Amino acid sequence: MYPPRFRYEAPRTLDEALALLAGDPDAKVLAGGQSLIPLLKLRFAQPALLVDINGLPGLRHHRETADGALEIGALCRHVDLERSELLPGGHPTLAACAPLVADPVVRTRGTLVGSLCHADPQGDWAAAMIALGGEVVARSVRGERRIPVGEFATGPFQNALEHDEIAVAARVPAARDTRHGAFLKLERRVGDFATAGLAVALEIAADGRVTRAGLALTGVGATTLAATGAADALVGTRLEPEAIERAAELAAGTARPRSDHRGSAGYKRQVVATFTRRALAGFATAGVAA
Repeated sequence: MYPPRFRYEAPRTLDEALALLAGDPDAKVLAGGQSLIPLLKLRFAQPALLVDINGLPGLRHHRETADGALEIGALCRHVDLERSELLPGGHPTLAACAPLVADPVVRTRGTLVGSLCHADPQGDWAAAMIALGGEVVARSVRGERRIPVGEFATGPFQNALEHDEIAVAARVPAARDTRHGAFLKLERRVGDFATAGLAVALEIAADGRVTRAGLALTGVGATTLAATGAADALVGTRLEPEAIERAAELAAGTARPRSDHRGSAGYKRQVVATFTRRALAGFATAGVAA
């Protein structure tokens, strides 16, 4: 199937792109296109105007800012993060997530920011960003605002952007203590959407106590879910077995899965619990909380 007729614009500056969006409430932004192009072909999306931002300068970066945060530009591809030398040291949750996103073809063109905007309940990056307390930076002719990733998806395939806004970046706040992380994903085959997925981001002080914890679930709800009860149960502990088991139970209780061709709801909850135990026990065994 072919998409319906639409107007195409390829602005050369961000101001030009924002002006185009402000002038047409039916416009859509094209970055990686790995979600939007299939929607256009199936006519699930029928924009009057397509604004291609791939020619905009200064948006393909991922870098640490002066305040120690990590900033990921709107045109930073999955593959840029997969091959990054910056992530493994200070951002292990993102480093673990990057090679598990879709397949190599999609990773070459798709973007982290675009994935957040697509708001697929089975997407990977949203879970990692929620666990890290990340935010989306949105820009319009009216100015800039920052939206916590946990509040960004308003429903399946729906986000909090206004029609005239572009998500220009995503940000991860600086860690106060040493950051540890994991991303675990069950998929039927390589490149598939998650049957269930778990992102974990911990900050651990020199005495071995967890000072900050973030856990988020993908594939087991109408949106990506923050397992705040499980995270709260870990803060102040040294990842003792009792704390790990409690967190696993709470994470599984947060899940809101539906039975489908990927598995029953009960099976998916069990996967969440198992992944939580596995990730946290792995940190403890490695001695990060010793």
